Amino acid sequence: MMNLLQKLASVLKKGARLDEAFFSELEEKLIEADVGLGASQKILNSLKSSAATGELKNSAEMIDVLKSVLTNILTCGPPIQVSPDLHVVLVVGVNGTGKTTTIAKLANHYSTQKRVMLACCDTYRAAAGEQLRVWAQRLGVDSIIGQDGADPASVAFDAVDAAMARGSNLLIIDTAGRQHTRAPLMDELSKIKRVLGNKVTGSPHEVLLVLDATTGQNALSQAQSFTTHIGVTGIVLSKLDGTAKGGIVIAIADRFGIPIRWVGVGEGLPHLEKFDPQRFVNRIFD
Repeated sequence: MMNLLQKLASVLKKGARLDEAFFSELEEKLIEADVGLGASQKILNSLKSSAATGELKNSAEMIDVLKSVLTNILTCGPPIQVSPDLHVVLVVGVNGTGKTTTIAKLANHYSTQKRVMLACCDTYRAAAGEQLRVWAQRLGVDSIIGQDGADPASVAFDAVDAAMARGSNLLIIDTAGRQHTRAPLMDELSKIKRVLGNKVTGSPHEVLLVLDATTGQNALSQAQSFTTHIGVTGIVLSKLDGTAKGGIVIAIADRFGIPIRWVGVGEGLPHLEKFDPQRFVNRIFD
């Protein structure tokens, strides 16, 4: 986010004329900050329109208009609603994005309000189940761990049964990290989703894709593939701290219209925030 702020600050110099050179430099900085070509052009068109009508006369007057444009792009869905009945959340993503840690942070957030169960459908990596079990014990929530080599969809099926038997309100299912370019692994996610839907009508109620904000434009191709294969309903951006460019948040919201549900801003359990477009934009400039 700081990267985006620094790049914008270098262009929005007090009193600068709003000529083609100014807009060209602004577009360059937006793209460098991973805002992406499509979103950058949308931002520029809006600013140029305001300048043409006389609403803007120089860059010092631009910040309020820019805030409004960015907030509109980032506002693309209602907040997640967890019902009193069993609510099933499927968490997906490529290797190394911080899925399991994100799940622990979600469990930490909801455990004071809901009866939470964690399920591990990563039956390929030996330590995956143990990692989730340790988090569950630390947080004081239930867990179900699939045996090594078990069918992930069967584990998901059993997890729903266990959640119902124990009166859980929220079942969060971890899946194996997988490269978005590997079709068989992506098909496996589709099978898990089908099994959950047959077990509980309307589930999974949320498919959360965890993206590493530091990967920049590669996050866009991940979002495209997972959305195509499994129908992502929300995004968690992990590692959105001073090392991330921040503009990728805008690029994803503009291109896919998928709501960003949460952002990870540190390694600790409390370092997961509900995404608020207005607050995010204000942080960029304030």
